[in-house]
Amino acid sequence: MSSKIDKTLIGPAGESLVLARLLSRGHLASAAPRGTRKIDIVVNDFDNNNPKLVQVKTTMKGSSSGWPMSDKHETIADENLFYCLVSFENPMGSVYVIPAKVVADAVRTDHAIWLEQPGKDGKPHSVSNNFRQIKSVMNGKNSGWLDEYLENWESIDFDPNQER
Repeated sequence: MSSKIDKTLIGPAGESLVLARLLSRGHLASAAPRGTRKIDIVVNDFDNNNPKLVQVKTTMKGSSSGWPMSDKHETIADENLFYCLVSFENPMGSVYVIPAKVVADAVRTDHAIWLEQPGKDGKPHSVSNNFRQIKSVMNGKNSGWLDEYLENWESIDFDPNQER
């Protein structure tokens, strides 16, 4: 991809990639209306199971640079919510498919450890800072922890053996 891509296209490109991957797996997936709280994509199956909800975060830089989050992501742990973290570091794109509970735990732990560490000139970090990130190297996580979620579409798949 060109390094001069219009930044307003990055998010929609990530959402389109995730939609394409879900549709190619046989899911009934569609974009949520713009501005819908918490989700970008709704995933249904054809057997009336509860839908899976997807929030897409997209970067051009890769997992080492991370995806921006905020303090609200520390508490969003819905069982049917998944984050699809899209990286266009390579032209075909890579998608990390992660349950919301895992993201919430990682963001919360990383921030808590960051708060305990001294900031610039040894001063404490500000508790009011609500900037968070998900990235390949985080406090409280082993390096490369995201790898197990790379193209982890099975976590969104509906269980064909599930009781109806």
